[in-house]
Amino acid sequence: MRFSVLVPVLLFAFFGEGPEDAYKKGMTQMEEEDYQQAIRLFRAVFEYGRGNEWAPKARFKLAMAQRKLGKHLVAANEFKRFTQLYRNNELIPRAEFERANSYYLRSPMYRLDQSDSREAISLFRLFVDRHPNHELVPEAKEKVNELRAKLARKKYAAGQLYERREMWKAATTVYEGAFDQYPDTPWADDALLGAVRTYIRFADRSVQEKRADRYQKAIENYNRLTQLFPESDLLNKAESLYSEARRKLDRVQARDGEQSLAQEDTSRGSN
Repeated sequence: MRFSVLVPVLLFAFFGEGPEDAYKKGMTQMEEEDYQQAIRLFRAVFEYGRGNEWAPKARFKLAMAQRKLGKHLVAANEFKRFTQLYRNNELIPRAEFERANSYYLRSPMYRLDQSDSREAISLFRLFVDRHPNHELVPEAKEKVNELRAKLARKKYAAGQLYERREMWKAATTVYEGAFDQYPDTPWADDALLGAVRTYIRFADRSVQEKRADRYQKAIENYNRLTQLFPESDLLNKAESLYSEARRKLDRVQARDGEQSLAQEDTSRGSN
């Protein structure tokens, strides 16, 4: 009983006259960039009951203060908690955006694991779907495009790695996959050029009966490149590779034709 009486006294002593006072003091600390103290003050608002009118704003600002400290995952969880506690609050769209943005800020360079990038993309898209007319939609879409470009670059880099190791089948698969998954990114034409190049090398090292099909695959990817990206600065390289693939395909087809005729002659002779 004695302790319960002391709680409001202590709150008053440290945080002011009530939730409004604690919130305003927290905002002052935010402006002064003392984020740890701001967090303590925003948390104090909840001690007056999570249903008080200042609690939603305090919860939102608490998440922002965590972000200022570089604790992006903690911030993401706080924004999520806000959306769970205050489903009808006017700050819900902003909280959903900022949750996605927290994962965006955790997104590392393209060579590293991209789980946070994928989570950010998913959450940004959910935000856009739920609030298509919100003022932050253009920024959300821009960040989705940026993150998708990062994923495309990672996929393209995997193709390059297979190519350097002369793992031709894997390289062709990954390059084509990079284009198929990310056709609207800056790495799409690079991926198609990689597919052209590695299909030729794959065909060069294939058994006779599979070469024609693989040279043809190189030509098909060249055609996609020229049709979809007529202004690409990679076309000169692509044209050189196309000429090589076309020449080698013609040679293989001519040889196959000669072998077919020889077999027919042999068959007639045996009759």
